[in-house]
Amino acid sequence: MNRICVLFSIFTLLIVTSNKVCAFAPKASSLPASKDVLSSIKQANDYWQTHNSCKANAFWHHAAYHTGNMAAFEVTKDEKYKQYSLDWAHYNEWKGAKSDKKSDWKYTYGETDDYVLFGDWQICFQVYADLYQLDADPQKIARAREVLEYEMSTPNSDYLWWADGLYMVMPAMTKLYKITGNELYLDKLHEYFTFARNLMYNPESGLFFRDAKYIYPKHKTKNGRKDFWARGNGWVFAALAKVLQDLPANQKYRQDYLAVFKEMARAIKACQQPEGFWARSMVDLQHAPGYETSGTAFFTYGLLWGINNGYLDKREYLPVVEKSWNYLSEKALQPNGLVGYVQPIGERADQHKDVGPNTTADFGVGAFLLSATEMYKYLSK
Repeated sequence: MNRICVLFSIFTLLIVTSNKVCAFAPKASSLPASKDVLSSIKQANDYWQTHNSCKANAFWHHAAYHTGNMAAFEVTKDEKYKQYSLDWAHYNEWKGAKSDKKSDWKYTYGETDDYVLFGDWQICFQVYADLYQLDADPQKIARAREVLEYEMSTPNSDYLWWADGLYMVMPAMTKLYKITGNELYLDKLHEYFTFARNLMYNPESGLFFRDAKYIYPKHKTKNGRKDFWARGNGWVFAALAKVLQDLPANQKYRQDYLAVFKEMARAIKACQQPEGFWARSMVDLQHAPGYETSGTAFFTYGLLWGINNGYLDKREYLPVVEKSWNYLSEKALQPNGLVGYVQPIGERADQHKDVGPNTTADFGVGAFLLSATEMYKYLSK
């Protein structure tokens, strides 16, 4: 896979250049100054919070922004960032989907209040857990515990049936484990991850298909290749970094997560485009051409986390994040603070044609903030 991706990147670069799809001329790779990264964090986050109310529901895309906002608060200590997430949490009553009738709770796709067990309504629990760690009021995590502990009491193991769901649910479970010490969180997490890995992971490629609909050869790109969606893999890669961050060093399942994390890192490195971004369809640029920020930011976050924590070789991976950070800070981040080139909400690589400098979204800003804060941590070591 890695050699194929490298050859394909060279081939597609010639195609892209000749067709002027990508006009961004990246700077020579170099590390930014920590103050410049901090400035980028504040520029992007201040723009978002100035233009968007915190009075939004707790569904996945809003909550994904707040996971990045809490990371931004961690490094900036800017109280208005913490307050923005606190106000959002209060607005949502520290809940995801709000149904109290357990017999009606579902975990297939759904945006109404009876889809309590659907992971897109559970990512908010990550944010509530982070806020709890700053001020340990049990009410902040009461609903998170009620939902996840009910879920763990069921015999079902197929809660994570789509790649995005790994980010929505897995870090919430490890955060609740850290707070409660309940080992069942880790046992059930591994059970859910094993189901997801067996369903969607392609060991030959080191990447995840988005869900059962997109598994090769049932689904192919326009050129007949495997279609690995960048943002889908970004969700998984970021989830693994967050899980590894919270697991005890000697935890019995740790090596399972770490092995997949390292395999993904190698595949991700091989598929980076010369301008520093990752194509929406990671091995077929023609399938969905143009820049994309959300997947690129999640990959940058995960790779930097791996470097910062000693799991990825700095000599091998630092040039990768230098290029991707150059794309994120020089191309994606607009002068006014808007984070652009974010593929809109969807589930596949080729779903949107016009992804441009003004195409933004809350989850994309959250991913940018995660990558920027991890870069800041690297520079501040």
